[in-house]
Amino acid sequence: MKAYFLDQPEQAIGADYLAKHGIFYRQMPVDESAYAEPLQKLRDERGYVQMDEVRLNDQTPNLPALLTKFFGEHLHTDEEIRFVTAGAGIFDLRDAQDRWMRVHVAPGDLIIVPPNLYHRFALDDQKNIVCKRLFQNTLGWEAVPRSL
Repeated sequence: MKAYFLDQPEQAIGADYLAKHGIFYRQMPVDESAYAEPLQKLRDERGYVQMDEVRLNDQTPNLPALLTKFFGEHLHTDEEIRFVTAGAGIFDLRDAQDRWMRVHVAPGDLIIVPPNLYHRFALDDQKNIVCKRLFQNTLGWEAVPRSL
């Protein structure tokens, strides 16, 4: 993970600062035999009942439309959980002062965006990500756009 303020890219942000904003970060192994047990423990601890895998790349149907949708500033009423197993992506997240924090995730990065935190997502220049998504239920995954 590499995190910084969008308006001050030279100012790195650590996991402690993210945690102050309710953003959970953990580094995990990317080999399934090594991450299966800790991921199951996290599922049990936090009440995640479903898991799937999402793959986004140049071959994804309607990729530009999907990325436009994901990059619109929004929140969810449930946690948003991503564990990156390949590729990379970018989460832009609002801090308590409404500043953008950019979190670049790569293989082995697990991030949990808390409910009701405005954010957006983009692919980086590689245009490729594979990640596990975990759900407490599917009702909280509706995006609520920010109205300014």
